[in-house]
Amino acid sequence: MTIATELPTEPTPRGETGISQATPADAPITMLNPDFPFSYDHYLAHPDGLAIVPPELFGTEVAVIGAGLSGLVTAYELMKLGLRPVVYEADQIGGRLRTASFPSAPGVVADLGGMRFPVSGKAFYHYVGLLGLDTQEFPNPLAPATSSTVIELAGQKHYAATSAELPEFFHEVATAWKAAVNDGAAFQEMQDAIRARDTKRIKELWDELLPLLDEQTFYGFIAASKSFKEAGFAHREAFGQVGFGTGGWDTDFPNSILEILRVVYTDADDQHRLITGGAQRLPEALWHHAPSGMAHWPEGTSLASLHSGSPRGAVDRIERGENGDLMVRERWGRETGYPAVVTTCQSWLLSTRIHTQESLFPSELWTAIERSHYMQSSKTFVMVDRPFWKDIDPETGREVLSMTLTDRLNRATYLLDDGPDKPAVILLSYTWNDDALKWLSLSAEERVKLMLHSLEQIYPGVDIASHIVGQPITVSWEADPNFMGAFKANLPGHYRYQQRLFTHFKQDKLPESQRGIFLAGDDVSFTAGWAEGAVTTGLNAVWGVVNHLGGSSVAGNPGPGDLLDELGPISLD
Repeated sequence: MTIATELPTEPTPRGETGISQATPADAPITMLNPDFPFSYDHYLAHPDGLAIVPPELFGTEVAVIGAGLSGLVTAYELMKLGLRPVVYEADQIGGRLRTASFPSAPGVVADLGGMRFPVSGKAFYHYVGLLGLDTQEFPNPLAPATSSTVIELAGQKHYAATSAELPEFFHEVATAWKAAVNDGAAFQEMQDAIRARDTKRIKELWDELLPLLDEQTFYGFIAASKSFKEAGFAHREAFGQVGFGTGGWDTDFPNSILEILRVVYTDADDQHRLITGGAQRLPEALWHHAPSGMAHWPEGTSLASLHSGSPRGAVDRIERGENGDLMVRERWGRETGYPAVVTTCQSWLLSTRIHTQESLFPSELWTAIERSHYMQSSKTFVMVDRPFWKDIDPETGREVLSMTLTDRLNRATYLLDDGPDKPAVILLSYTWNDDALKWLSLSAEERVKLMLHSLEQIYPGVDIASHIVGQPITVSWEADPNFMGAFKANLPGHYRYQQRLFTHFKQDKLPESQRGIFLAGDDVSFTAGWAEGAVTTGLNAVWGVVNHLGGSSVAGNPGPGDLLDELGPISLD
């Protein structure tokens, strides 16, 4: 059964602040972010929609810069309200939900960016279900969909079908991590509050932790914990190399512990699924889908039809015109004025690729943009003739190749197949930060050769190369000028920057000259790197645009801007 068929079709009863009134004890964990525990899934499910736009505004053009997931959610919802989004895109629809096909077998795909999506991301799955996309369990380490996992550290190899089969040492590491987040970050209490959607308790817990942990690194947090101190350095080292849920997390060690807590509180690191046929199918489906019951637009209208099939080109300038409109100029010279603009590109681009008039943003917001920290990321895929890794070695009785976590160059190797008699895909290496930079100057062929050499040390005698067909596919997101990194990850002390970026969509306290341009995208969210953050900040921008133009939220369905003062991130100053 796919996730799409498991989503609720009826809205949950809501109180005046949009909080569930009756939640069963076994309610699921959701990505109810502790900085702003607004139930976006309930907001989306309301039968009366998100907002009301006065009829005289129907057809008003709003620029949306970037056709990634955030931009297309923004444009799609604005279109439903009767406005006319004008989407700009520098490269291809999808952003970092980018799927590549192997040239010799177009039906065999590799997800170069987002590839696994936690079931706790209910706003994300709202669109997955709406568009009828199928999903499958992602083969994470030791997940039910993964028939075997090998952990190889310091030359020692451990084979397991389930976590119970791992040596006691790894269970000690897991126990130390669980104790650390419970003792130092109220983990169980926070998860209980998230299950109940108890926003008051969520805010009490989080707002108390924020000033204590804001300047603490991930590594500093675990090193200072009683459990890891008692366990010793070897356990901290293994925790970094093996991690929890999805693999090693040591490349995150310099980042703020707040970033990690947001992930683990909301189960974003667990129960992942992939989109059948590739993650890019979601933004492409949003582009082509014609929703029913739209204001103003006739049945059959889609974003694609409003754009005659293609978005506008790359943007190179945004500035305020003499008449007060925001002027958006494309790289080849066409310029158009708009009463409102939503930028969903990575925020660094507003100062590097797009000449954005400085007076459009407060100086402290520019500081937040410029001080953002982005993670490097690299992936290399090969197509193989069949999922040969499921062959059983007659000497050991084990599969000849497994999902692999290692301290070698590869770091993480994933095995992806769609049946025993079809071509399959090996993600030879999925790396971050320093590990990703090791690959940056190498060609795809050079990368594959080094990765195969590492895997040969772990699986001597297994001839992986003999199964490879076609050309490898590789990506280094930091080398793409339209991204310059995979996603943002705040460093210690960056909470203030994130607060400024996230809350910018509510502009009642800004001077008139700085209103009308809105930031969205996962890097503006408190969950950068997760598609849920792209969706939710897109919805924030929709609220901001509607409010700016003179519309309003639907009665009984308060939007994110209506509840920001009550539920939003606190100031540390």
